[in-house]
Amino acid sequence: MKLAISTEGTSVSAHFGRCPAYTIIDIQEGQVVKREQIENPGHSPGFLPNYLSEMGVTCVIAGGMGSRAQSMFRQKNIEPIIGVQGSIDDVIHKFLNKELEKGEDLCEHGKTKSEPGLQPQPAEKSDIDTNQRICFTAQGESIEDEIDPRFGRAAFYLIYDPKTKTMESLENPNKNLMQGVGPKSVQFLSENNVDVLFTGQIGPNAQRVLQASKIKVISGASGKIKNLLEKYNIEVK
Repeated sequence: MKLAISTEGTSVSAHFGRCPAYTIIDIQEGQVVKREQIENPGHSPGFLPNYLSEMGVTCVIAGGMGSRAQSMFRQKNIEPIIGVQGSIDDVIHKFLNKELEKGEDLCEHGKTKSEPGLQPQPAEKSDIDTNQRICFTAQGESIEDEIDPRFGRAAFYLIYDPKTKTMESLENPNKNLMQGVGPKSVQFLSENNVDVLFTGQIGPNAQRVLQASKIKVISGASGKIKNLLEKYNIEVK
């Protein structure tokens, strides 16, 4: 069988869909035969059950998960075990010894809850310098499209040039990579001289690399990019 464990650092993440990564465990005859960590490919509705089912996963483990997500996993013959916390190594040990127990859902679904590295950062107009190059993660090529909630696997990056007051649409070249998506996407933005990033959610690893690259992150962004431009008085020709 194959497990997928929501992962943040060396511990089980409180939220399955919004965790930075997953630890994938192959178990044969009661022994771990393969272990790997993959970056979270995205948290769009219905995506993860299909994605993990295609990988052969039959059980997912997390601190918390919404009831709708649990139902979708079960439809794919994947059993969710929630209310789990502790180190990944300890959880694997307990699972192999049939000692792992479900607990209370650790994630408050439908409410705002802060998680390290994933806090929404609402910005005031005064926080945004419209003389800088600003990037928006986008679901499409136009400002009429909505913010893509994913950073590393966003479909497009829309980059505002303050000198020409124009918006350039760049397809994300890293969106389908299996590993290293976050850092490579940061490198892509750095190569395009981005100063400020608007996105929905971002993992702690990517956030650290963005900070090292001196790219300011405004997370928790949502809605049409056109509306964000209006909100922050960003003029586009």
